[in-house]
Amino acid sequence: MFDSQELYQEIVMDHNRRPRNFGSMTDSTATSEGFNPLCGDQITLFLKVSEDIVEDISFEGVGCAISKSSASMMTEGVKGKSVEEALTVFEAFREMITAKSDGSKDSEILGDLEILKGVAQYPTRIKCATLSWHTLQAALQGTERDISTE
Repeated sequence: MFDSQELYQEIVMDHNRRPRNFGSMTDSTATSEGFNPLCGDQITLFLKVSEDIVEDISFEGVGCAISKSSASMMTEGVKGKSVEEALTVFEAFREMITAKSDGSKDSEILGDLEILKGVAQYPTRIKCATLSWHTLQAALQGTERDISTE
């Protein structure tokens, strides 16, 4: 029988062990830094946006398995999207993870990112999962300040 909790754990651990798009980017057009003082997660996000399309995205940083996995999955989920589409994915993810969504459009917008819905069961870990996303939002909108979960 299909166990969504097992699948969630397997995917999170895979992205933690082998994060996708991990590393700096020398030709980025935008960067943003994020910090979660509660558990020490840190991220630097690099974006290459051209003609309103997220052509490339990568990240560096340290953090817990949820933080790193969320960042890894996020980079896969927004690469190739327009800035507007990436912001729509951000909003859908934020609503899903904070249980403000009725779930009707989650699959349609989030695709594979919906597996991170399991984090909502652990309120203390929500900031771990959303750090990279808020950092993405700041980079897409050209916000010059560092992002903090506090």
